Amino acid sequence: MPEYPPIAAHGLIGDLQTAALISADGSVDWFCAPRFDSPSIFASLLDRERGGHFTIAPVGDDVTVRQLYLPDTAVLITRFLTPEGVGEVVDFMPVSDRPDAPTDRHRLVRALRVVRGTLTFEVRCRPRFDYGRAPHTLTLDGAAATFHGPGLDVHLRSSVPLEGDGRDVHATVTLQQGGTAGIVLETCSPGGTGPEPLTEDSVRAAMAETQAFWHRWIRRCLYQGRWQQMVNRSAITLKLLIYAPTGAPIAAATMGLPEQIGGERNWDYRYTWIRDASLSVRVLLDLGYVEEADAFRRWLGDRFREPRPPGSEPMQIMYRIDGDPELSEEILDHLSGYRDSFPVRAGNGAAGQLQLDIYGEFAYAMTHSPDLADLAGYEGWKGIAGVLDWLAGNWDRPDEGIWETRGGRQDFTFSRVMCWVALDRGIRLATQYARPADVPRWTAQRDAILIQVMERGWNPELGAFVQHYDSDVLDASLLLMPLVGFISPKAPSWLSTLDAMDRVLVTDSLVYRYNPEASPDGLRGSEGTFSLCSFLYVEALARAGRLEQARYAMDKMLTYANHVGLFAEEIGPTGEQLGNFPQAFTHLALITAAMALDEELDRAAERR
Repeated sequence: MPEYPPIAAHGLIGDLQTAALISADGSVDWFCAPRFDSPSIFASLLDRERGGHFTIAPVGDDVTVRQLYLPDTAVLITRFLTPEGVGEVVDFMPVSDRPDAPTDRHRLVRALRVVRGTLTFEVRCRPRFDYGRAPHTLTLDGAAATFHGPGLDVHLRSSVPLEGDGRDVHATVTLQQGGTAGIVLETCSPGGTGPEPLTEDSVRAAMAETQAFWHRWIRRCLYQGRWQQMVNRSAITLKLLIYAPTGAPIAAATMGLPEQIGGERNWDYRYTWIRDASLSVRVLLDLGYVEEADAFRRWLGDRFREPRPPGSEPMQIMYRIDGDPELSEEILDHLSGYRDSFPVRAGNGAAGQLQLDIYGEFAYAMTHSPDLADLAGYEGWKGIAGVLDWLAGNWDRPDEGIWETRGGRQDFTFSRVMCWVALDRGIRLATQYARPADVPRWTAQRDAILIQVMERGWNPELGAFVQHYDSDVLDASLLLMPLVGFISPKAPSWLSTLDAMDRVLVTDSLVYRYNPEASPDGLRGSEGTFSLCSFLYVEALARAGRLEQARYAMDKMLTYANHVGLFAEEIGPTGEQLGNFPQAFTHLALITAAMALDEELDRAAERR
């Protein structure tokens, strides 16, 4: 295989239970089955030799590649332009009639067609089960192949003959203008039957059904603003990252992609963070997607009702998509990592951290919609009230904070702010719905948090709120302070904080989370600007009335999207995307920034 493609050189397809990354070179570089958090079948993004891939590409070196989505769908087209002809590979994963029913059967359809001249395609399918650790066997019969791995079979059905290549398969197909071919990869439990023989009609019907599904879904989107195309793409990306059987959103489709090339900041993001998921749900509610929000509410309610060891917190910061709290972290020593960024970690050891801010993000999302709050019912309210009773007695504790630092607990200002949010929204709910609650205690603790943050989280020498008490480090997570109502977006102390961030954390409209050298986080190396924070910065500027600066920052940030409108977690010093991909945090923040900026621009126009 060639060298590693850029992280951003991929499109995402999925069926709401798992997903695949398709490179601009026509390679399936990442695919796990039967769930997002299952071991990989293709993982060449993490090791070009050992990871496995499924590639369809023209023969020859003189090839220009273009990649795009069919508008408002998760159907990806990779176009190959050569002197001899122009061909396309259309990739999609059909969504079943019951995406909420967990299944081992997942289909990845790859349709080939030539639109001009003549083109010869080479097909290579090299699965590597269990992150490349487990061997497999091959059964081959003409245009049908089955790879038998541990606990899973992978069937390949092709409209052209397949040839064996050891335990892998390959094929060569030459098509003239108007010619088509197709290959379907389908996973199932061991011994299960494979897909039916391929026909042009069956591929065309599956593609039409997949397009129709996404068109029906995006039509429900309420956003009609200036950045319609980018918001729709971000909304579809958020939907692709929700595990439909439980309603649990994952943070990103991948694991192990580095925040710094060659560095050790390489994490597994295929799990459900309470924080990320709550904010994703809040955005989907803003766009009109109440069903997705209610599904997550039910998932979260189950977490409240689960027994916890005595003395433990009411919730972990993250879970597996089925609610399993066990996320033991292991290092996959046999994988070299993306461009030698080692170690590659599966699982996430941060699951046991104390991060008090999660209760605020949860409350911020769940109290946004009156219908959603009412749907919780009395039993749901008892769970919420129990969490807030606990928080009222435990908010004043050092924790690891939103960025999951591994350098020891601190009194993080952001954690205190979000504890204030949790109690404040709980008080509003109890009052609005006349629910039983210790409102006087909650109110006293809420007010105590505000006083503490204003007195201890403020650094008078910097003229800014800081990362943790008694420090002089700025932290971009505090961009949420005015957005959640803790402080006015035009308060002098907030505008002074925004100015300080401009001087220290902002570079060319891109925003760093914090400076690891000034605030050691227990890890070696550095990182790029954090795209979530860059979009939060746009929203904060807009709410502060700095509209020209906000719009410039927004438009500039959108130039860092990849060729199909997707963002990873971070942006490196030369504009490359870094970290796991695509990142839900980034896409939800893009949507909130677009909505806020639209609103403020419209208000300004009305005043003129």
